Amino acid sequence: MINFAHPQYFYLLFLLPVLVLLFLWNRRSRSQQLQRFGRREVIEPLMPEVSRYKPWIRLVLELLLITTVVVMLARPRAGASKTTTTVHGIEVMVAVDVSNSMNASSTDNPQDVSRLQRSKMILQKLIDRLDGNKVGLIVFAGNAYMQMPMTSDAASAKLFLNSINTAMVPTQGTAIGAAIHMALNGFSQSKKSQKAIIIITDGENFEDDAVEAAKEAAKMGVQVDVIGVGSTTGAPIPIEGGGYLTDDAGQPVTTYLDEKTAQHIADAGKGTYISGTASDALSTLQDTLDKLAKSDLATVTYTQHDEQFPVLAAIALLLLVALLLLVERKNAWLKRYNFFTKESNNDETKTK
Repeated sequence: MINFAHPQYFYLLFLLPVLVLLFLWNRRSRSQQLQRFGRREVIEPLMPEVSRYKPWIRLVLELLLITTVVVMLARPRAGASKTTTTVHGIEVMVAVDVSNSMNASSTDNPQDVSRLQRSKMILQKLIDRLDGNKVGLIVFAGNAYMQMPMTSDAASAKLFLNSINTAMVPTQGTAIGAAIHMALNGFSQSKKSQKAIIIITDGENFEDDAVEAAKEAAKMGVQVDVIGVGSTTGAPIPIEGGGYLTDDAGQPVTTYLDEKTAQHIADAGKGTYISGTASDALSTLQDTLDKLAKSDLATVTYTQHDEQFPVLAAIALLLLVALLLLVERKNAWLKRYNFFTKESNNDETKTK
């Protein structure tokens, strides 16, 4: 089965009938101009080098070349093969806070690593420890967005994680509740698999009722764990170009790790609150997840076959060479033959 990466290029094929119409119009115009000088059977012997059929051959070659190039631009690929594998584990949806406050320092030192960078380092190590489980990734600020659906491919998860930044969500804010609801929708429909949501945030929730959302998750059998990053003593928020974010009075805006809210969310979700600065944070989180019963999780992998671009490129090159070598006049070795007209009157006379 063949599929195409960019099927929109097939609209260019509508140019083919236009080119054919232009060619026919040109041939008709040429014929009308020749008729001004006399009858066709009289004029044609005066142009012995002109081929009647090569313009049509050239047209066919040009149409084939354009078609080949268009198909090549559409990037034909052999159909993907579907492979189903089974892993023994749980489903984990990670929701990462990407609000502007995550650019602030993760410690009391304003020059230290940012909260988002520390979050990435924690999640990098967490993904390695979650090998054999299915992991999904959500980013949230004023709204929540699915960054990566559930997968058992740890390498892909790390690639998506590396691309996270605070500019990827247009609406600022911290909607932890929206992230929890999106995570619930991102799980499979299997009732056998155990599910957990890991929220990594500074705890400053301004948009919705995250505690109530965590309670809903717990009722559905989904555990909600929270990793808090940041400083409880506060830190300014750096801005692009240097300096720090200020309020209307010109004073630097200070953002704090709200451990109290984070703890309430974890308690409502029947999970665990973990400080991101703790040395045993990952071990504590892994112990919490290991308590969940593991089950067989089906994973579907699609393997894309090789692209057919080289074959079409070779065909297009051959057609282009044929067009360059094709001349409008008759071939010298064919002049002696007449395949499409009757024998001359002299030959008829000789026969009689």
